[in-house]
Order: sequence, then C-alpha cells, then structure tokens
Amino acid sequence: MKALRNYLDKIKPNFEEGGKLAMFRSVFDGFETFLFVPNETSKTGVHIHDCIDSKRAMTVVIIALLPALLFGMYNVGYQHNLAVGADPGFLMTFIFGFLAVLPKIIVSYVVGLGIEFAVAQVKKEEIQEGFLVSGILIPMIVPVDTPLWMIAVATAFAVIFAKEVFGGTGYNIFNVALVTRAFLFFAYPAAMSGDQVFVRTADTFGIGAGQVVDGFSGATPLGQVAIAGKEMIGSFQAVDVLGNPISTWDAFIGLIPGSIGETSVLAILIGAVILLVTGIASWKTMVSVFVGGAFMSLIFNMVGTTVAMCVSPLDHLFLGGFAFGAVFMATDPVTSARTETGKYIYGFLVGAMAIIIRALNPGYPEGMMLAILLMNVFAPLIDYYVVEANISRRLKRVIK
Repeated sequence: MKALRNYLDKIKPNFEEGGKLAMFRSVFDGFETFLFVPNETSKTGVHIHDCIDSKRAMTVVIIALLPALLFGMYNVGYQHNLAVGADPGFLMTFIFGFLAVLPKIIVSYVVGLGIEFAVAQVKKEEIQEGFLVSGILIPMIVPVDTPLWMIAVATAFAVIFAKEVFGGTGYNIFNVALVTRAFLFFAYPAAMSGDQVFVRTADTFGIGAGQVVDGFSGATPLGQVAIAGKEMIGSFQAVDVLGNPISTWDAFIGLIPGSIGETSVLAILIGAVILLVTGIASWKTMVSVFVGGAFMSLIFNMVGTTVAMCVSPLDHLFLGGFAFGAVFMATDPVTSARTETGKYIYGFLVGAMAIIIRALNPGYPEGMMLAILLMNVFAPLIDYYVVEANISRRLKRVIK
C-alpha cells in the first residue's frame, strides 16, 4: 500500500491545475479517495470531522449486500437446474448464476459511473460516490432474464433524471435504484413480470443447456397469489417451479423464484446485522417497516375477501422484496426521514403501504418498490411536522 501511495503522490501533479492531465482531475481524485481516506478537512464553518467518509460508508453497505448477492447467484443456478432437471453440483450451480448476474453488474456500473464521471468532469467537481451502492443494488432487484440493454437505458435514466438534475449525491429525493426498477416496470412490463423472467431456462455462455421439464412454471409466490381466485381462500398454497409446495421455511432460506438478490431473508438479515452493528443504517426505520407490514397484514387477514388479503403476516414479510426493501432501501439516509421520530413514522408507513398495494392491486403483486418511492416524497413532510411539533412543545415549556 505504501508503494501505491508513493506512486499516486508522484503522478498527482499531472492532474492538478496546470498539469498536462488537469482535465482528468476529477477522475484521478475519484480513484485516489476510493483507495485512501482523504487527509483533508473543512477549513471554515461548523462541521463534524470523522475518519469515515461517505466512500467508506458505501463500502460497508456493499459488504452487507454481499451475502444476499452471493446467495442470489447460487439461487439463479438452483432454479435453472430445477427447470431443466439437472444437478451439476454446488460449484457449477454457483458458476452458472455468477455468469448470469455478472454482466448485469458490469453494465450497471459502467453506465452509472460513466455518467457520474462525465458530469464531474463537465462541472469540474469531485466524483460523487453514491452510485457505488446503487450500482450493485440495481442488478439485485431485477429478474435474471432482464435484457442488458434495458438495464443500461433504465440506469442512465435514473442517474440523470432522479439524481444529477437534483444536484447529485445527497440531493436526490428518490432512491436511484428503485427509480431504475420503476422505469423498467412501467416501460417494459413484459420483461419485469410474469412467469418467464424470474427463472433462466436457457444456457449462460454455453453452460447449463438443457430441455425444460414438463410442468415447469417460473411464477413467483406473490405472482401466484395475485392470480389466485376467491375460491382458493383457505386452501391456497404457493408452489415452486416443479409444483412442490413452498413452505415459510423455504421462503426464509430463499430457494424460490424471485429477483436476484431479494429471495433469501436469511442472507438479508445477515446484511442487516452488519449495517446495524456498524451504525450505517437506522434500526428505527428498519424495524418500523416490518411492524407496519405485519400490522397491515393482520388488518387484511381480519377482513380478507381475496387470497392476497389472507396471506399471513409472516409470509408477507418473507416473500418478494419486502425484507430487502426494509433493510437496504427504506434505510437510505438521503431519501428517508432523518428525524428520530420521523424514522418510526416513515418506516411504519412504508411497510403498511407495501401490504396495501400487494393486497389491493393484483396488477402489481410486489408493492415494496412503489411504497418506498411514495414515502420518499413524504419523508421531508414527515420531518417538517416532527420538527414543528418539537418546537411547539419547547415553546409551551418556555411559556410555563
């Protein structure tokens, strides 16, 4: 590391004002601050000085995402094996999923970071590091068979119109990764729903070729809930790609069809522990999302007239992207509520709204994406009223 530090110090003058590579100063600064913690602090104003900058915080989030990402890669291969009736072993199953997911990660980062590098160069500013997390979130919240060009178009749209036009990292009001998924869902609905996109039945780079078994269905459990008729209330049972019943334990482990990184609650909870122990995410927001979801599920269970209304609270929390959204999306410090009381309110409403959408809108059985994006809009309003309430209470104490 010392040799690398010395090398960077040696070439740094070339990128500074007057150097022959000064036009790429932002690019150099981005790589330097990614590799080493900056040794500069604010010279004026009131600031909090801390040894952890935003790049380091983003790195912790990426580490927390790795269990869900790695499990998702394995699950992609596992679901493919079920679909074609193969069993090549753990390693080849993982390799199949790895090769299927890797191109999506590459496309996401190349497009997103490319735009951020270009904007930084034009504005002659530091490269903002917010996309370090968004770049890995995007591949994890899409179906495995989403075409790469769609991911590229959606990523570009989200970075430009949901982030850069607002001023960049820290100024966006919507979660960039969720805007990417929302763009895909509304612009290319056939590629984001149905029973053909969540399980890869074709080979990947020549690996895993085979014939789909009879009776195969790639529908997710929530997709099956959405199309179940009223006559199935009390008897509905979600099934896997071969028609075998899916238990609550199966949903918790995550060996079921779904978006790449959202199926395993176990892997997501490991990430949650990392975020909470390091203090990166708020437990108040996280827990409140689950409480809100469970509460609204119980309400619908009491008045349920459809299968979607009668899904148990535990199944709602384990299925789809609920847990993933609660841990990694709702806790986004930029787009969520920032006051301590506001975090409880924000999280509860996210969880409740997700279940409302699931239960009442069969056209969109997931719900978590729209719930978080909707509450992103109301997060500043929640904080405003929390602050106003605090001021009012303090004034009353002063008057007394």
